[in-house]
Amino acid sequence: MLIIEDLQTQKKSWISTRHGLHPSWRAKPGLIVMKFGEQLRTSVISEYQWYYVDYDDLKEQLKKASGPPVGDDSASGPSQPSKNKNKQKAPEQEWTENDEARFLQRLDEELEKVYNKTQVKTSEIQRRIMWEEKEVDSLVKRMHDRGPNEQGPAEEEFVAREEFISDIIADVHDLAKFVQINYTAFYKIIKKHDKMTGWYLKPVWETRLKSKPFYREDYDRDVVKLSKMYDNVRTRGNPVKGDSSAGGSQASFVRQTTKYWVHPDNVTELKLIILKHLPVLVFNAKKEFEQADSAITSIYYDNPEKWDLYEGRLKKTEGAEAIRLRWYGGMQNDQIFVERKTHREDWTGEQSVKARFNVKEKNVNSYMRGDLLPAALFEKARKEGKKQEKQIAEEERLAQEVQYSVLKKGYKPVCRSFYNRTAFQLPADARVRISLDTELSMVREDNLDGVARAGKNWRRTDIGIDWPFSQLPAKDIVRFPYAVLEVKLQTQHGQEPPEWVRELIASHLVEAVPKFSKFIHGCASLFPDRIKLLPYWMPQMDVDIRKPASKDFGIRRPNHSSASGSTSDADDDDDYDSDDEEAGHNGARGDHTNGESSTRDQAVAAAVADLEDQTAGHATADADYPLYDSEDEESDLDDALEESRRVGGWTYYSALGKKYARAAGQGTWTVLKTIVPHPQGTTVPVSNRQQMFFGDQVVSTKKVKAPKGKRIYVPVRVEPKVYFAAERTFLGWLEFSIYIGTIAVTLLNFGTKPSLVSFIVAGVFTLLAILALCYSVAIYLYRSGAIRERKAAKFYDKWGPSVLCVSLFIAVGLNFLFEGREREMW
Repeated sequence: MLIIEDLQTQKKSWISTRHGLHPSWRAKPGLIVMKFGEQLRTSVISEYQWYYVDYDDLKEQLKKASGPPVGDDSASGPSQPSKNKNKQKAPEQEWTENDEARFLQRLDEELEKVYNKTQVKTSEIQRRIMWEEKEVDSLVKRMHDRGPNEQGPAEEEFVAREEFISDIIADVHDLAKFVQINYTAFYKIIKKHDKMTGWYLKPVWETRLKSKPFYREDYDRDVVKLSKMYDNVRTRGNPVKGDSSAGGSQASFVRQTTKYWVHPDNVTELKLIILKHLPVLVFNAKKEFEQADSAITSIYYDNPEKWDLYEGRLKKTEGAEAIRLRWYGGMQNDQIFVERKTHREDWTGEQSVKARFNVKEKNVNSYMRGDLLPAALFEKARKEGKKQEKQIAEEERLAQEVQYSVLKKGYKPVCRSFYNRTAFQLPADARVRISLDTELSMVREDNLDGVARAGKNWRRTDIGIDWPFSQLPAKDIVRFPYAVLEVKLQTQHGQEPPEWVRELIASHLVEAVPKFSKFIHGCASLFPDRIKLLPYWMPQMDVDIRKPASKDFGIRRPNHSSASGSTSDADDDDDYDSDDEEAGHNGARGDHTNGESSTRDQAVAAAVADLEDQTAGHATADADYPLYDSEDEESDLDDALEESRRVGGWTYYSALGKKYARAAGQGTWTVLKTIVPHPQGTTVPVSNRQQMFFGDQVVSTKKVKAPKGKRIYVPVRVEPKVYFAAERTFLGWLEFSIYIGTIAVTLLNFGTKPSLVSFIVAGVFTLLAILALCYSVAIYLYRSGAIRERKAAKFYDKWGPSVLCVSLFIAVGLNFLFEGREREMW
């Protein structure tokens, strides 16, 4: 474990500079991090324990330079590693060609070992799946072909088959974890080599890695097959039947949707967990699965001068629209869907609507320019009579409204989103639908900067579904670092979602991001010079969302304990890397699997963002996640004091003074809290909305600062009753001010001849009444403006009522004192 403190600046934090010289993320004080060598050892799966990369030996090889001694200047370098034991140590001797050849040979041996094991295990899994398919088909056939008086397969046979399939699922999970951790190990050791030796090995090594691409194994077909088999066995040969056609009756379902981010390390495990409860939704069961079946591409429109649609969707204003053109599969698909999504507030009693119609690709340009009228689009459909006249009329009206909006408001293509989707759902049953979008990328479609990306066409044609689109320049594409999970529930009022869904969204595999939008994120990322209002999740993009594994949650082998094991030795101190390289490879492989699925090429350096060099250490089951919270800093302070003692001088005396000052302050505060009576807060139960988004996770808040010239928009829920509540509060203050004014008038006119005392007291009450009136007007104007503009304002009044009550108490007390003195009672 490693606690980091800069003893020169007295700042205890870890700064990541992976995106350049400016820190992209600063960890909280007291952050506990685990070095990769330790993470590798604690991630060992017993079956693969002899086939992992020998990371420690490769590090030792880097220290065995055989050249002449390096001078003091070159050894110390600009980073002055001798000042901090956690900095990367430079070799004391020069790195020679012989050293490089020796290291490359050792590296090739490790690559060969990992590649061979991966190939052998993959072949074994494929054979087991093929065998299990035959067994399941035979079992189901016996179930269906039995005669009226014949005994069907015993329940034990189905249970046995279910256990066999679960064991295969666990094998796929373990293999994915093995591949991911080894890929990360190779990436990190190459990075360490380049930094320590000054020899740039990364391009050469990527070529060698492509010759033995153990990380490119595609589990899509396996997952589809496993899902089908498991569903057959689980339902005892009677899987749910129904309409699974894309864009069919499913579009009419009204669902409650929540969104989550999934780290690439967890994608395969998440899919394998879900398929045990829901089958992969395959739209054409008769067709063999192909990678292109999972691809979904959308072109979003907006006014590039005003960004009306962007701001409307970001602020979730009533009636906010999104217009997009979508197609499924490759560029050769001739069927294009024109969609319009309309947001409706809950208080209206209406549901948000997504409506669409399809058009031939050859007609899209003429339709969007206004040359082809909607009536002509549906002329053929009317003649063929395949659709009802009512449906055709609705689609034609939608086409007219979309065309009018595009022409009148100047909407143009601005952003494309591409992803591969895995959907899990029982056919014709919309109660629970889960989709996982991987390889998510946003691409510019505009011509705003003078670059003719699409020209006069409605979409650019230099890319298709060939993720990661390495042919595009960096300014034209944003590759999203996470997968996006959507959980869509259709439950009756008051009905709880299934228990397994609640466990899933509360697990370590997902990070809740309510109201996340691909369109909003794409525009905010691709047009930084034009977009000034950012979504609330943008500051979270540089924070590692991984968490310690949840207790008793994940893939388990039937009737076996966890397959994971660990060896122990502590890692040496020089394993710590400062993350100062440019954004590059993701250390973890972006897994994907699917029924609407994904594709990848993790060897392309520009494809995904670099992982943080340090990963969060595993905590105990009941411990807080150290990446987000670390309150107990006593041991950290002791370590820092001991380190500063070795440095000596002012650094030591400053750290010693801080320690005693902190101890004195904490002691004083504890005594004050014990002596001074104070109100105790009431525990507020978790709301249903928070439970839906975050499950049982503890929700923490933190303040973020927007970049210069930009603002971060936080979603604010505004209903008509909010306006009425603000008015009622204002009227309450107004009524109270009138009462105080009445008291002042009564005191001023009390008796036949008002005295000086009654005049002064009446003046105090009059002043209070005027101040209360002014304050209530100011608060009402502030709140009304915040409600109209949907600002994340604090609507509770912390000081107003308290100050007014104290002032009123003082006024009454002064009146009592002056009146008693006037009557010579004291």
